[in-house]
Amino acid sequence: MANREAEQGAPSESGKGSSPPSAPHPDEPVNLHYDTRLPQLPWSRRAQIPIIAAAVYSVIRTLGPTLRFEALGQQQPERVYARGRRCIFAFWHRVIIPVAWWARNRGIVVLNTTAFDGQWTRKVIEWLGFGTAQGSSTRGGLRGLAVMAKRLEEGVDCGFTIDGPRGPRYVAKPGPVMLARKSGCPILVFHIGVDRGKTFTNTWDHFLLPAPFARAVILCAPPIYVPAEADADLMQAKHVEMQRELERVRDVAEGWFQFSEEERQRYRLEFLK
Repeated sequence: MANREAEQGAPSESGKGSSPPSAPHPDEPVNLHYDTRLPQLPWSRRAQIPIIAAAVYSVIRTLGPTLRFEALGQQQPERVYARGRRCIFAFWHRVIIPVAWWARNRGIVVLNTTAFDGQWTRKVIEWLGFGTAQGSSTRGGLRGLAVMAKRLEEGVDCGFTIDGPRGPRYVAKPGPVMLARKSGCPILVFHIGVDRGKTFTNTWDHFLLPAPFARAVILCAPPIYVPAEADADLMQAKHVEMQRELERVRDVAEGWFQFSEEERQRYRLEFLK
């Protein structure tokens, strides 16, 4: 579903005098954050992709319907839509399983790594009703962001696992801020906490697998807008603001079921404003 966007190539240096720009090779990286190049995988790895995808999809389809969600801050995206904008959602990779179920079948376009993990992940999330824009945060290029900007123009929300695909854990990458400046659409950060589940501390993201029939809380922060004329200093300030809000919703959501009912009610009033 991710289209490849045409990029302007560098002028040719062959021959005398100037020559028209040459078209880039479709797999050529174009900048420093995202690209669409697929790695060369041995047949054994390629064969694993549909098997892993089917297994993960089965887990989500079995577990998801048992989860009981309380969502706080749902008015935030509704206010964005009322202004004629779409949303750029950002969340930590740790909670990708409950997010995948909660946000299914909404057509949200997710930036998806081109590495091996991303190839089976792409199948899973598309089966769950997401769109994908292919791009790696470690292998150059901005084509994935270009696809997401186009989808926002077409009236579709976008989303980032903001510390993915491989960390560092809880360190936000710059993609949403760049996309927000380009599109005029705001960033909305959120997190999900559960009362029962397994944290895999041997994984880079401390991956969370909710227990069947777990209670879950979703906390969404107010939108972060980035002006089209934002300079480097303002872009950095917006990145710091996004990081701070991501940390805050994570801290509150992760501690939700240890709070007293009075504390939870205070946060409900805050996030429902």
